[in-house]
Amino acid sequence: MEKISNQDKSQILIDALPYIQKYSNKIVVIKYGGNAMTNKELKDAVMTDIVLLSLVGIKVVLVHGGGPEISDMLRKLNIESRFINGLRYTDDATVDVVKMVLSGKVNKELVQLLAQHKGSAVGLCGIDGEMLVAEKKTTEDGQDLGWVGEITEVNTKPILDAISNGNIPVIATVATDKEGNTYNINADTAAARIAAELGAENLILMTDIAGLLRDKDDPSTLIPAVNVSEVPYLKMQGIISGGMIPKIDCCVEAVRRGVNKTVIIDGRVPHSILIEILSNEGIGTQFT
Repeated sequence: MEKISNQDKSQILIDALPYIQKYSNKIVVIKYGGNAMTNKELKDAVMTDIVLLSLVGIKVVLVHGGGPEISDMLRKLNIESRFINGLRYTDDATVDVVKMVLSGKVNKELVQLLAQHKGSAVGLCGIDGEMLVAEKKTTEDGQDLGWVGEITEVNTKPILDAISNGNIPVIATVATDKEGNTYNINADTAAARIAAELGAENLILMTDIAGLLRDKDDPSTLIPAVNVSEVPYLKMQGIISGGMIPKIDCCVEAVRRGVNKTVIIDGRVPHSILIEILSNEGIGTQFT
């Protein structure tokens, strides 16, 4: 690997300065998932990025899912995983596993990892301080999903308290209702709603693709920027289809609710978060 000269190093920092100034003291919500969550090298890169951003005065909120870990634990317990329209059917036994794996295992591992990278983090889940209040969600065609929830309220106080104490909030996406039932919440949806309620400057969704592609099999057809008004047309053309529909709906929802911009980035690229926030090129597809 060719050595970077001190001159080049200083230029990199100078180039990043306007972006550090732009985001200083602003909130950035990162939805963490996909390959970046399971590959050790990528995981380390994500943690480094988050700690670096928080040290230069950017308030990072990390929202995570944990689908593979949940499936893994269900398998060990001989509980069948069932999906309806891409959402996990969540019965009584499954919701207990979701709560245990997301809040007890994945969340605490991320807090620990950030600490190893010299970051100060605090683990929260949507039940803490009734941060995420939900009601039962059904599919568009009325199918029952069990304990899958739709967020009705976000109480930002536990998140803002963590930030004001100098911590990075790490949020597991389980929610509660007024009767004390627990709900499994899609992490993209939760991140979009949390970003909106916090008035975030940027919402970053990490995925396992380069962004929105005109031709899904050709990464060179990446669409770098989309105005939310173009989304219905892109759906009609079939450019937004399949698993991208719910992700992009979350981006549109966040922008409509006042988030300055939302971006789908490729979590398989090391340090994609820094490239997105601290450079002019950015990465992935942004929605404004």
